[in-house]
Amino acid sequence: MYLGRIVEQGDRDTVYGRPAHPYTRALLSAVPEPDPRRRGKGERIVLQGDPPSPARPPAGCPFHTRCWKSVKLCTEERPVLTPAGPGGGRRVACHFPEND
Repeated sequence: MYLGRIVEQGDRDTVYGRPAHPYTRALLSAVPEPDPRRRGKGERIVLQGDPPSPARPPAGCPFHTRCWKSVKLCTEERPVLTPAGPGGGRRVACHFPEND
């Protein structure tokens, strides 16, 4: 969830193994790695700026102010939670999801 809206849904293995929404990717990149041999080898995504106010979310996609994939469409149109990827078990609210 981001600003009270679901941005990605799916089974645990799919969402944790191949996150499709940029916010999900950023969140999971912040999880500490318990295995010292793998520590520091994953991509760490550091979001820029402050989160917008939930009382006054931005127009379009609520995550566009911090998203590295944001384009004009993201500032104008709020993405809906739609099926993404094979099998239809995952749903993502992003105009440009990963792993399609």
